Amino acid sequence: MHLYLHIPFCKQACYYCDFHFSTNSSKSDDMVNAICKEIELQKSFLGTNILETIYFGGGTPSLLSFEQIGQILNKIGQHFSIKPNAEITFECNPDDITIQRLTEWRSLGINRLSIGVQSFDENHLKFLNRSHSAAHSIQCISDAQKAGFDNLSIDLIYAIPSLSNDIWKLDLEKAFSFDVNHISSYCLTIEEKTVFGHRLKEKVMKPIDDDFASNQFDILLEAMSKNDFEQYEISNFAKNTAYAVHNTSYWQGDQYLGIGPSAHSFDTNKRFWNVSNNTKYLKAIATETIPNEFEILTAKDKANEYLMTGLRTKWGVDLGKLNKILPLSSKAFRQTLSRFSKEGLIIDQKGIITLSKAGKLKADYIASELFF
Repeated sequence: MHLYLHIPFCKQACYYCDFHFSTNSSKSDDMVNAICKEIELQKSFLGTNILETIYFGGGTPSLLSFEQIGQILNKIGQHFSIKPNAEITFECNPDDITIQRLTEWRSLGINRLSIGVQSFDENHLKFLNRSHSAAHSIQCISDAQKAGFDNLSIDLIYAIPSLSNDIWKLDLEKAFSFDVNHISSYCLTIEEKTVFGHRLKEKVMKPIDDDFASNQFDILLEAMSKNDFEQYEISNFAKNTAYAVHNTSYWQGDQYLGIGPSAHSFDTNKRFWNVSNNTKYLKAIATETIPNEFEILTAKDKANEYLMTGLRTKWGVDLGKLNKILPLSSKAFRQTLSRFSKEGLIIDQKGIITLSKAGKLKADYIASELFF
């Protein structure tokens, strides 16, 4: 089983980000206390299952102090059984990383870092409104490896307007030069309630060009393959099967508990989500109330979710498993599946369907067309 902790604070707002966060961290102590209280309140959610992963996400977990992180991990240890050598991932920004902090994180049992590099190009970092410089990224990755973190992931963004193919190739070359074992690479998307979203609405920014994004995705796949990275999910690449165990659990439909404002939980039958408001979250937890809503998933919901997540991965969708969730009696589903196979977008190997290279560019569309 798996535990996610949402730390809802950031130094500044990245122009593309629509995750829940606040740039006012003055109540971080109150938030950490509330997160610890919610851990107590949710201690029975996972039953007697042992935690295989713990993931600090956000927001920016690396804004927390050594004492605050330790407080949360101690509370988890009090109420959950944790598998020996469980994957404990910590998201961090390059400008928050120092040798001292790396040493502290390792002493707390954190064994995997996910570093939000996004780009090694100064102009693009400024365009995205990142708080760090390229020099920060280069230094922090080297420091992390020196501190003993051999399970490292770095994030990159492509299809940034004005990001030429040459600069994108340089970004990738720099990433490979560090010999990390995991890279997550995401296409820039413009969300409505972001700075970029407002700029798009006001027509001071153009939409992301599909052909441009597709071309950079092709460059990404070619470079990853040449450098022995396996694409195990559309945006995630690993060397030597160093898959992100926590994130893989989402794609494979495992049970997980989310703690903190805006965090989601899943018990295989119901999906829960906490309120995306720090003040409301703190007030509710103070009364020992979990401020969440939930939905009960129907067989159709479960089948569609399996299609959406499974098609994104190397493991694909097992039609036998899908049939157990929802009998495959739909004529429209079979016809659509056949059409995508003939178009070369889907590969069917003994009842396991995966996306071809061309299909990966249209993953969401293909899944939605196959929905029941």
